[in-house]
Parts: sequence; C-alpha cells; structure tokens
Amino acid sequence: MHFCSNMYNDRKVDIPYSLYESVQGKYFEAYSSDLIYGNGTSAWASLVNPINSGVNFYLGLFAINDLLKPPIDVEIWFNAQLPGNEVNSTNITPGDTALYPSPVPAVKLLSASKVKGSPVGGVNAFSRKSMPGQSLTVLEDGKFIFPPGGSFTIFLTNTSNVETPGIVRVNFGWWEESVRYY
Repeated sequence: MHFCSNMYNDRKVDIPYSLYESVQGKYFEAYSSDLIYGNGTSAWASLVNPINSGVNFYLGLFAINDLLKPPIDVEIWFNAQLPGNEVNSTNITPGDTALYPSPVPAVKLLSASKVKGSPVGGVNAFSRKSMPGQSLTVLEDGKFIFPPGGSFTIFLTNTSNVETPGIVRVNFGWWEESVRYY
C-alpha cells in the first residue's frame, strides 16, 4: 500500500490585498511630474478612469512629496472637472515587474501646474494642510472606489503665503478590477 500526503494543500498565507492584486498584474504605481503652484495659482494630480475603461479602480495610497518649503493646502476631490491644461503622465508601472508582457493600466494619471480657478462639480471629500518640507503619505487600502468616468484628485494651493512658489510631486498606488454588471 502506498500512502502519499501532500502537506502543502492546507497552507494559508496572509498577505496584504495590494500584494495579491500585484501578482495578478492589477496593481499600478505612478507619479506626476513636478507640479508648480503659488503666486495665485494652483496645481493638481488626478487618477482618471476613462468612461470606456471597463474597470473600477481602488485607491491604495497617495503621497505628496514637498520639494520646496511653503505649506500646502491639500484638497481631495472625487469626480470633479479640473481647470488648466492637463498633462498625461508616462511615469506609470505595474507593481509586479516580472510579468511579461507588462500589464497596462486603464486608468490615467493627469496633472496640471500653475492653474487658475478651482475644481467644479464633484465632491470635495476632505482637506488637509501639509507642513512645510514634509511628505504626506496616506494609505487608503482600496476604500475609495471609482467606476468608469470617475476620478480621484489632489488639488494643491498655498493660501497662507501666496507669493512663495511651491513644487511637489504626487505619487499614487491603485488596482483595477473588471466592472461586474448585475
């Protein structure tokens, strides 16, 4: 009689959900170019889900890296129309760089510097003030979900010292899941 036991069938592993999405080729990281604001202007960076993407995106994290020293007024907007001339970032990579071919995200990272005006429509979900010269990193773990046509925007101004220009770079991490229709 031959008896074979496979001790590996009952293993369970606890990993962060973003890692789970990454090994499936669904997690992405991106950063904006240097964003300039101040002197009566603002800047923004936005993850934008195209209307025909076929995916929902789940925000994993965002970070604002202050490259100069003025304080930053940070507004977080959901699904707003934004002022200025947008630039499409090419600084995007899948989390799992071992996959071949490399996955390509449906979501776009758009940004703009030295804009006049404020976001229109959408929801100003929350605001923060960042201390001069510090980075701000916020882990969201997928709790903000945006369907096709939706967007998550970080809008940056300096209302306390409008003469001093600011320069920041914004980073994002997110994953994408196919839209399920019920």
